[in-house]
Amino acid sequence: MQDDINGEVTRDIDEGGSVGHSLPKNHTIAKFLTPPLQDDARVAVVMVPLPAQGHLNQLLHLSRLISMYNIQVHYIGITSHIQQAKIRAHGFDPLTITKIHFHEFHQTPSFETPLPNPNASFKFPNQLMPSFYATFHLREPVCSLVHELLSANHRKVVVIYDSLMKFVVQDLPLIPSIECYCFNSTSAFMSYSYHWELKGKPFHPGTENYEDIPTVADSFPPEFWEFLKIQEQFDGRNHISGELYNSSRVIESLYLDLMAKEYDGMKQWAIGPFNPMEPQEKRKDLNKRHESLDWLDKQERNSVIFVSFGTTTSLCDEEIKVLAIGLEKSCQKFVWVLRDADKGDVFTSEVRKAQLPEGYEERIKERGIIVRDWAPQLEILAHSSTGGFMSHCGWNSCMESMSFGVPIAAWPMHSDQPRNSQLVTKYLKIGLIVRPWACRDEVVTSEIVENAVKTLMASSEGDEMRKRAADLSNAIKKSTDGGINHAEMDSFIAHITR
Repeated sequence: MQDDINGEVTRDIDEGGSVGHSLPKNHTIAKFLTPPLQDDARVAVVMVPLPAQGHLNQLLHLSRLISMYNIQVHYIGITSHIQQAKIRAHGFDPLTITKIHFHEFHQTPSFETPLPNPNASFKFPNQLMPSFYATFHLREPVCSLVHELLSANHRKVVVIYDSLMKFVVQDLPLIPSIECYCFNSTSAFMSYSYHWELKGKPFHPGTENYEDIPTVADSFPPEFWEFLKIQEQFDGRNHISGELYNSSRVIESLYLDLMAKEYDGMKQWAIGPFNPMEPQEKRKDLNKRHESLDWLDKQERNSVIFVSFGTTTSLCDEEIKVLAIGLEKSCQKFVWVLRDADKGDVFTSEVRKAQLPEGYEERIKERGIIVRDWAPQLEILAHSSTGGFMSHCGWNSCMESMSFGVPIAAWPMHSDQPRNSQLVTKYLKIGLIVRPWACRDEVVTSEIVENAVKTLMASSEGDEMRKRAADLSNAIKKSTDGGINHAEMDSFIAHITR
């Protein structure tokens, strides 16, 4: 971005131009040098993600999918968060994101980027809260961008915003030629359970899966509820055009139907999974492969458990120790991503290097590897050698695991994860619980880890879960290849371009 002579911000568009015609290399929207837009380019989509990896990633994948319909897509954020989304993008041809126009807003004030606290009693990533509040300064730039797009002869601007970014988009629903769609980054199971609890827990068929879940208040800290309270002031549900889910009727049709009843008359589309469904090993030539994938190539089918707790969880030293011992004693092969949770700015240099028991890596080198940097989770889960996934059950991880038929050893840490683990283990029956959420304050022992890994990877019970996961994966793939999910996406595109 650069300031023009009038003090207005001009936003550089990535080379590759808008859909339907080419643009000069240094074209900027604010200068309106665009030739007349063709009919298929007169609708523009603006993505407004929350700056946490799981949220950035989902809307980046959705941007890629929408751009494939020859629709101009604009993805906005603070500079460091845009760079984070782009540098961590994986699992698809990188050329597919060159059609996306990234807007890096520099004018937001700096924000604190504290380190995650692995010893905190609550695993929620409070270190991200300053970056969440920093997004409030995007309200005016986003509004200006939308007006610029309308002035550039777009007949309509479609805004897709994360449900936790309502403050930023509060001015947009009432602007003529603007349509706003709320993106739910969690499962419909989680969304409905939230409303179910607020309404006094009335039971509908299937909701008995909620019976042993503690109150949702126990899954989030007070700091998050304060942030959510601000967002809910600008809900604007009467002025939005619909709801979107990174989910599928193949996975949770019951809960999508219940959500539709909850918002009577509100249009909704379940258009997931957003992640690519083609295994990366079929496209090795596109990127330099990660070392973990080369190691997996040498292992037997379904013989490796992938261990990762996402980008918002830091394990304390004791948890790392018991996990290490449990994995070693299980005698199963594993890929373990051992890294701290993200900071608000992932490019600040200070990080903790977690310590393993002395001599550990030497002892396990024949059947396990430790990854201490960013790992290509999508490709690891898609690899034929991966037969299990020990996970926190973030929704991105759940969707990716289900996409490739990998059963889950669920160890939820915070937020929607306890509810997602219930969906995986009780409703879909494609996983087991490592530590019940009700026991979250108790120390997990190495024996618990060992038994969970053995059950998932080396038992008839685990084999049955793997078969159910594979069946679900096949159903998901069929739904995206000309099936119900393909139809839902086509329906959404037809709706926004009408």
